[in-house]
Amino acid sequence: MHETKTSRPAIAIIGAGFGGLGMAIMLERAGFTDYTIFERASDIGGVWRDNTYPGAGCDVPSPLYSYSFAPNRTWPRRYSLQPDILEYLRRTAKDAGVLDRVRLNTEVTGADFDAAARKWRVETSDGETVEVDVLIPAVGQLSRPSVPDIPGAETFTGDAFHSARWRHDVDLRGKRVAVIGTGASAVQFVPQIQPEVARLAVFQRSAPYVIPKPDRTYRRWHHRMFRAFPGTQLAGRLGLWTAGELLTMALTSVQAVGKLVELMFRTQLRVQIRDKELRARLIPDYRAGCKRVLFSSNWFPTLTKSNVDLVTDPITGIAPNGVRTATGEHEVDVIIYGTGFKATEFLVPMRIRGIGGRELADEWAEGAHAYYGISVPRFPNMFVVYGPNTNLGGNSIIYMMEHQFRYVLQLVRELAAGRMSCVDVRGDVAGKFDAEVQQRLRTSVWATCRSWYRDESGRISTNWPGLVWEYHRRTRKVDLADYRDLAPGDRPAAVQ
Repeated sequence: MHETKTSRPAIAIIGAGFGGLGMAIMLERAGFTDYTIFERASDIGGVWRDNTYPGAGCDVPSPLYSYSFAPNRTWPRRYSLQPDILEYLRRTAKDAGVLDRVRLNTEVTGADFDAAARKWRVETSDGETVEVDVLIPAVGQLSRPSVPDIPGAETFTGDAFHSARWRHDVDLRGKRVAVIGTGASAVQFVPQIQPEVARLAVFQRSAPYVIPKPDRTYRRWHHRMFRAFPGTQLAGRLGLWTAGELLTMALTSVQAVGKLVELMFRTQLRVQIRDKELRARLIPDYRAGCKRVLFSSNWFPTLTKSNVDLVTDPITGIAPNGVRTATGEHEVDVIIYGTGFKATEFLVPMRIRGIGGRELADEWAEGAHAYYGISVPRFPNMFVVYGPNTNLGGNSIIYMMEHQFRYVLQLVRELAAGRMSCVDVRGDVAGKFDAEVQQRLRTSVWATCRSWYRDESGRISTNWPGLVWEYHRRTRKVDLADYRDLAPGDRPAAVQ
């Protein structure tokens, strides 16, 4: 049931990906219509707009990697590819009536909280200042590509680009190509480009755990069944969710289950790689799950092709004509960086100032933190979607974000009803929560090696330490005792 529409509070959402659009849809359905979505790019979609490399897709099954309130009965396959995911997001946003609230080509460069006015002043790249009551950054954790600082990279005379900024104008046919990195993106695009290139040098710093991808095509009869009997798709979603929870247990609380991941990996490796020497170089030197577990059934076969070389020697530099290692130079025409994202640099490069002008970058100088990944002390009426410690290693982030939407919506209702004028999470509550999260993460598998889950200090600022069900239970209802109201007449400095 839709609530009565209201023009207050005024809300700014930053980012038009799954997080920002989903939050807008929930606000729209709840009757809160005074919101604007600021998007720096020329189109919506977030990572599914940016990542257009060959074979780009999601390694979470589509029935689960979608909004529960907007099921798609016509997914073409279990693990859908980028065009279909982007089309789903566009269609869902259009049907919900939120697309006309998106301001494209408008980057938010900063935001300042005015404690006296109880307002956020949002600054955009075109010099405009917009005043709102609520600020909701929803830029995600995987939006800023990471390109390693390799000596001599600027001297390379060929084409070079990151997989998240794929150069479709670069014809790879008959070219010698270097792929730096063997993460989730490379595992998807390398098998796609291998048949058309002359030579393919894959530079592996750390071998990933790759397990079979149980993909399948959905036929017309599937679509008819999903439409006629929605419960069948819901049951499938529940089954996938349960499998994701079991994988999460393997990474956090019941790590013995991780042996199953290792078994699946070693079985596929042995079946698909007959060469013992190559097989040995593809065995990780860390525990399963410490780094992202990848899903692919064609990665290992691709590495056995006659035009593919797996290079495990460390890269020492880049020359005008290729990539150097300690054992020699690999001459190439194109370099593709499959080196992931700056996942721990939350909300960069925006400058956000809270009470007393405190910068969020200073607040997070020793590691990003937020209460349930949403609220930061002394940054009132700011609610982060897909913030610190809300990422997952074994389930769907869309499910996590939906609980954040509902949590934020409860706080917005408090503001709209006038029961609170300014919502600021208590410092002691947020500190206790962060200490709990970090203590639990120290015993997780993610603490046993270096990965993009951890920042330079070793702090795990990306991942949630428990099951998705736990996050659902703990965020289902806001405990207003966890928050303070910066009421009119209060001294901003008094709020801790």
